[in-house]
Amino acid sequence: MNENELSNLIIGKAIEIHKALGPGLLESAYKECLYFELKSEGLKVEKEKPLPIVYKDIKLDHGYRIDLLVEDKVVIKLKTVDAFTDVHFAQVLTYLKFGHYKL
Repeated sequence: MNENELSNLIIGKAIEIHKALGPGLLESAYKECLYFELKSEGLKVEKEKPLPIVYKDIKLDHGYRIDLLVEDKVVIKLKTVDAFTDVHFAQVLTYLKFGHYKL
């Protein structure tokens, strides 16, 4: 499955979950549901994947974690907010950079 097909499947499952549960839940609840749905599709899904920062010769385990990583290709960062801010976008770009994932 290529990245576009994978993204379409993930977005479809997220919409299905949101339609069923509605707004107002914690991110962790949506994450567990999305994890369940994607695993049910037979996909490789890692939850709370550690993302260390490497600086020169040291590895800093600074507490960064990817919410869900699907098929080693798609980074999912769940947010339950009214609007995205620059901080949210910066966080995702940081995950992509340090995980060596493409945009």
